[in-house]
Amino acid sequence: MAGKRRAPKRTSGARSRGADVLPVAVIGAGPCGLAAAAAIERAGTPCIVFDRGCIVSSIASYPIYLTFFSTAEKIAIAGVPFPLAAEKPTRRDALAYYRSVVTHLGLQVRQYEPVEAVQRRRNAFVLRSRPAGGDAVQTEAQAIVVATGYFGTPNAIGVPGEALPHVSHLYREGHGAFQRDVVVVGGGNSAAESALDLWRSGARVTLVHFGPTFDKNIKPWVLPDLQNRLDDGSISVRWNTRVTAIEPGRVHLEGEDGPGILPAQHVFLMTGFTPNSELLESLGVGVDADSGIPAHDPRTMETTVPGVYIAGVLASGFDANKVFIENGRDHGALIAKALHRRRLERA
Repeated sequence: MAGKRRAPKRTSGARSRGADVLPVAVIGAGPCGLAAAAAIERAGTPCIVFDRGCIVSSIASYPIYLTFFSTAEKIAIAGVPFPLAAEKPTRRDALAYYRSVVTHLGLQVRQYEPVEAVQRRRNAFVLRSRPAGGDAVQTEAQAIVVATGYFGTPNAIGVPGEALPHVSHLYREGHGAFQRDVVVVGGGNSAAESALDLWRSGARVTLVHFGPTFDKNIKPWVLPDLQNRLDDGSISVRWNTRVTAIEPGRVHLEGEDGPGILPAQHVFLMTGFTPNSELLESLGVGVDADSGIPAHDPRTMETTVPGVYIAGVLASGFDANKVFIENGRDHGALIAKALHRRRLERA
């Protein structure tokens, strides 16, 4: 088990001194980022993790009463057991578990400190980060792991009113929509489960989807429940329809039946998220335009820029269904092995 390490001294507005150089910096404190940090530390390389929010902030953003599809064993990381009496963990169980991993392994995590830029300098990388309410600081690292996930960049539908206060790309719970008109946009699992939870919370729900039916990956226990609600009219649906504008209290539609207007005091755009590769591209890492996958070696997770690695869902590009916690957690071991081999070669 990796013991607690003293965090390196930060510098403000100036280059870090050589004594403060970190071997590895991980950008992103999601499950896969934490798993990578743990594997790297276990291999004998000190590591520090940055995140613009709290640890596992994507899970913290999940619906409050969510239950995972995976078992506890499949989302456990770093060899730390995830004891659970129930068959599958809830969001609350997962948050408690990942907090315990950070504490147990003594991982150094700088929460609420987004990395604003990374630059190459000689044989190292200089990260410029900004702690909450503080000045920018610089930290040097000999290698970086980008594990920033998806949840920071939702897929916009690009219509007027999308940024209004009653519009959200995240769904937490339905209580606030009790006896109110709600439009849910999307045809995947998030849209289906949100619509059901809103209906059970007493909202008047209409689903709007540009396709003729639900997406193919709908969970098998969700689809019959939702289909029954559609059949009995408890939840309304507009197939082959798009939202063209959002205004306070209503949305404008264009579909197979022509234009229309729906009352909407709440609008949930469950249209998914896309990976943010700006940081990688700024370092010269190529990203495939069709797949969204950064150029990398899947055996080591190293990109085409030496010393720059990726971990987690970033490796799946636009297809978020290819990489989950249960397979993305293994990226850290590949990275740790590659870093160890590089140290031996240099020695």
